[in-house]
Amino acid sequence: MALQRAEMRMVRWMCGVKLKDRLQGKELRERLGIDDIALVLQQNRLRWYGHVLRKDDDDCVKKCMLYEVEGPRLRGRPKRTWREVVREDCQAHKLNKEDAMDRCNDQDGCEWVNVSSGTGLPG
Repeated sequence: MALQRAEMRMVRWMCGVKLKDRLQGKELRERLGIDDIALVLQQNRLRWYGHVLRKDDDDCVKKCMLYEVEGPRLRGRPKRTWREVVREDCQAHKLNKEDAMDRCNDQDGCEWVNVSSGTGLPG
């Protein structure tokens, strides 16, 4: 939430708009031709997840993704892990592990990550 607030503050500054002008953030982002920061971060997480899944099982990056920390957790609400966030991203876009493993045939790279336009989602 704080990241989106900071993003909108910068977007307003780039557009030369004050908060008093009461323009929607969506309209301002369209003026600049940029996507919502949360969507960009989600796309990058999913792209990295697919990259890591395609690595060899003995690769250190893949081992780190599967690593479980031993010992007691701290008091209070547990912190969200990267895997939990990626799982939520995949569920939000109805993607599964096999979708991440499939490389696309086009030259632009992995098409399945293009969640902003709705295209490229596996059928």
